[in-house]
Amino acid sequence: MSSDGENDMIFKALAASTRRSILDVLKDDPQTTGELCTRFPALDRCTVMQHLKVLEEADLIIVRREGRERWNHLNPLPIKHIHDRWIGPYAAYATEVLDRLKTDLEETL
Repeated sequence: MSSDGENDMIFKALAASTRRSILDVLKDDPQTTGELCTRFPALDRCTVMQHLKVLEEADLIIVRREGRERWNHLNPLPIKHIHDRWIGPYAAYATEVLDRLKTDLEETL
């Protein structure tokens, strides 16, 4: 299980829409930094690199260097841990509440 500090870094990284967009691109296939710069023409290379650094520090991407190229791979495990810790239990609770509400409404009809 991730520590609170690690979770904070993940949430901080996911807070920026550009970083979420980068992760969406990496979900399909690893990309070089140059390819990502091409995919985000509104950003200069330095800005893309800053976003990648935040994602790497949060362990949301794994970087592999091959010669002069830097390959960026999605690391889905931190997102799964966030889901297991936060989203899954809250979704289960919400479903349980809605099911009770439905049952109560059906009993009054």
